[in-house]
Amino acid sequence: MRARLAALDNWPMSIWTPCIKVCFVDPDAEICVGCFRTLPELAQWTRFSDAERQAIGAELPERKKQYQEKKAGSS
Repeated sequence: MRARLAALDNWPMSIWTPCIKVCFVDPDAEICVGCFRTLPELAQWTRFSDAERQAIGAELPERKKQYQEKKAGSS
């Protein structure tokens, strides 16, 4: 039990996430329209390093813009 608790000492208390709790995956775009992460990114999020999460986070505003422009053009 102590070893298990000691292992938790190395676990980060929180991991930054762009999640806004509006989880809906557009099946055509294969992207969450709440946070704009891809399915593989969603699945691996807790396994990414902080640097990897930051790099993905930097891409999200552009993904959102492209998604919204594409949807507006298809209406």
